[in-house]
Amino acid sequence: MAFQSSSLIPNPTRRKPILTVLEAALTAVDPAKAVRAVLRREGQHLIIGEHRYDLNRFRHVFVIGAGKAGAPMTQAVEAVVGEQITDGLVVVKTGHSAPTERVEVVEATHPVPNTAGVEAGQRILALAEEAGPDDLVIALLSGGGSALLVNPAPGLTLSDKQQMTSALLACGATIHEINCLRKHCSAVKGGQLARAVAPATLVTLVLSDVVGSPLDVIASGPTVPDQSTWQDAWAVVEKYALVKTLPAAIVARLRAGLAGELPDTPKADDAVFSTSHTLIVADNQVAAEAACRQAHDQGFNALLLTTYLEGEASEVAKVVAALAKQVRGHGQPVATPACLLLGGETTVTLGAHPGRGGRNQALALQTALLLQGMPGVTIVSLATDGSDGPTDSAGGMIDGATVQRGRELGLNAADYLRRHDAYPFLQATNDLLITGPTQTNVNDLIFIFVE
Repeated sequence: MAFQSSSLIPNPTRRKPILTVLEAALTAVDPAKAVRAVLRREGQHLIIGEHRYDLNRFRHVFVIGAGKAGAPMTQAVEAVVGEQITDGLVVVKTGHSAPTERVEVVEATHPVPNTAGVEAGQRILALAEEAGPDDLVIALLSGGGSALLVNPAPGLTLSDKQQMTSALLACGATIHEINCLRKHCSAVKGGQLARAVAPATLVTLVLSDVVGSPLDVIASGPTVPDQSTWQDAWAVVEKYALVKTLPAAIVARLRAGLAGELPDTPKADDAVFSTSHTLIVADNQVAAEAACRQAHDQGFNALLLTTYLEGEASEVAKVVAALAKQVRGHGQPVATPACLLLGGETTVTLGAHPGRGGRNQALALQTALLLQGMPGVTIVSLATDGSDGPTDSAGGMIDGATVQRGRELGLNAADYLRRHDAYPFLQATNDLLITGPTQTNVNDLIFIFVE
């Protein structure tokens, strides 16, 4: 994956080895390679992780899935299973498609769902229900699957789901909280797709985009037991005071579930999971470790601090800036030249009229304000899917001169940050990261480089 950079990019000599480190992280979580690492064929036996499946005993093999990495994951499965795939459908984010031979790949919008996502959700559910006891279903899930695999629960509409998603994104809810509500307002999420597949054999391959890789949260866990309850869903509504913000139909459904009038999502003791197993093929840890190895090869003293980073982007930025100052001032926790790495995913609470940007751009700009004037420090905040928020940017790469570069152009960094409008500022100062769709998604990576 090559990063696109302007000929005017600041400090190109300093930034070139940094970009090499970022590319190593993305290469390590290439979806096709990750799938091929756990999937192989020995004659008519399909080996998936530690499990062996005799293809002779299956009448049909179906491939279904959702997520930004769906296309390359599908290509890898097709390369191994080949003509024995009977049918399949995988939905990916707009612009993330790729050529396939036996499995149809369709596009839909993310993070707010559209009609294409509903149509895909209905068709995938129909394929799942078509599978019988002598069939094998391979499900491919990756980041973005929650927004892409859409099938509103009875009584709800696409508009209801769109309004709910927008409200949850704007209030700063975590991905666990967002997906908790999604699961309880869907006909496919939270283990309900597995219910439709049963009693067929189900294998799910997952590219994780959630901190800690909880299976029931990644893509809202359509094929695994759901640990969340109606009570958990209602707690999110109360926490963010969403009763008057969410559509009336959503609130009514949650209240009905809370009152015991609707069944909950399938749990771990449900028989529908007796013929299924799930395997994580790549996650944030894999990308972070690869980046550390490459940074070491580039001459940095590299240290991975965590892959469990969460919190408001503005608050995390303070920690990032503090770490940079500690390394520069005291050579701790590693001596210079240093590369500290943190993985995870932050959130941003938007105002009434936000501008353009995403959590990584916001974090980068906030850190630029905190480190302005400090030489020899470069901070990178990277969305591994190449799309930070509803923009074409993967994040930002700032240094101690970023704010001054903006000031020389008549731009006030604090004002842009306050308006949640980091994109145009970082674009003007040539501090945006642009990759295009990376076809993968394993959360975010934050790098602290100190010369």
